[in-house]
Amino acid sequence: MSKEGWLLREKHGEGVISLTMNCAPVNALTSENLMYLVKLIEELEDDTSVNSIIINSSFKVFSAGINLKDAQIFSSDQQYAMVKGLNLTFTKLFQFPKPIVVAAEGAAIAGGFFFILTSDYRVAGPKSMYGLAEARVGVDFPQPLLEIARAMLGPAELRRLMQSGNPIKSEQALSSGIVDEIVEEGEAFNRALIIAKDYSNIPKKTYGRIKRQIRGVSIDKINELMKDDFGVPKDGWYGEETKAAMKAMLK
Repeated sequence: MSKEGWLLREKHGEGVISLTMNCAPVNALTSENLMYLVKLIEELEDDTSVNSIIINSSFKVFSAGINLKDAQIFSSDQQYAMVKGLNLTFTKLFQFPKPIVVAAEGAAIAGGFFFILTSDYRVAGPKSMYGLAEARVGVDFPQPLLEIARAMLGPAELRRLMQSGNPIKSEQALSSGIVDEIVEEGEAFNRALIIAKDYSNIPKKTYGRIKRQIRGVSIDKINELMKDDFGVPKDGWYGEETKAAMKAMLK
């Protein structure tokens, strides 16, 4: 699938744009697709006709993060490109001055979970699951993503999700404040559209300033980290232990 084909873009009136991830079967993230999204985010920020964004999925899975089968054999250059893509994408989403609403019917795991964490309102389906599987996979968190997680998760959720590597169901995510509501199966997008249109009525500049007030300390830390080669670790992202863990996860 082409980089352009992995995101379906659609207008819904009142300045609402949906970006539907469409990379079968589980919206696995690639460095090429992430860099395409970075460019698109920049365009949407500058587009005065866009008031708010919905991010959702064409499939039962919202996003499973990176493809572990491919990642097992990543060269150092491929590791670099992946971390750069992850850092740039989620840094841009975290700082995006317009409302971002997520409709997640299925699992949002590892890198896929950062679409949830960087958004402003989260609508879950009854079968959705959320997790940070990096510990199980054997990879550290890139520092910019770690700052996002620290900013958007409470200390208990941060500890449990990051150190166990186990996902949680939608009910626990709701009680923890990770998602804002759970709707009936198949209704997440419709509800997200209602929320996005409501948020579109908020004055743009005011919304952007308030969002910056809330996230500003974390944004400043992240931008400082990104100055150093896009926040990519100088000694590589992972080694042989990680490759073995990835292989075990695929069994």
